[in-house]
Amino acid sequence: MTVVKAVNVKKDYGLNGTTVHALRGISLSFDGGEFAAIAGPSGSGKSTFLHLAGCLDTLTSGSFSIAGINVATLTKRQLALLRRDSIGFIFQAYNLIPVLTVLENVSFPLTLLGVGKKEARERSLEALESVSLIGMGNRRPKEMSGGQQQRVAIARALVKKPSLILADEPTANLDSKIGKEILELMVKLNQSEGTTFIFSTHDAMVMDFARRIVLLRDGQIEQELVK
Repeated sequence: MTVVKAVNVKKDYGLNGTTVHALRGISLSFDGGEFAAIAGPSGSGKSTFLHLAGCLDTLTSGSFSIAGINVATLTKRQLALLRRDSIGFIFQAYNLIPVLTVLENVSFPLTLLGVGKKEARERSLEALESVSLIGMGNRRPKEMSGGQQQRVAIARALVKKPSLILADEPTANLDSKIGKEILELMVKLNQSEGTTFIFSTHDAMVMDFARRIVLLRDGQIEQELVK
């Protein structure tokens, strides 16, 4: 099943009175269960593509579909529901809520989905166990290392069992040892859950782990590699 499909996608931004062509007619698709990286230098368009895939931005022209749904036909509320129900996000800055415990951070997406407290707790504990953080549910983010916080972010992304996880430079704030451990964990979860992972990255280590690499330059596909 095709999870993400872009056809001749263009995205322009206005900047200081000029037009920036972030994407220049990209056609690209990702199937269920892929572990893929979109790579390229700064300004290549990789983050823009990820934002479009996450329904966080709107395209200028072309078509973009998530799980067969043309996102251009959706209202803002419908886009929010699609993000809530089907897409998990992992960011380089972790984006955890500092006043909540680890368990509460992981449970938060389930609260938005209206899942009952008992079920939400059980599912969140399972998610924490899957990232080797069982027993740390009562800690606050500030009491954890960067690698542990990124594991919490992964658990939060996984807890609602999305079909797609988008990871924007997830190893950028981690040293190479911890970054490798995080990537190994993601590979394990990809294989066990069948979740599609798409990374935006310029980290060579992420590209080593990816089974498919799409190289962008100046808003266009320069090269595509499948391992």
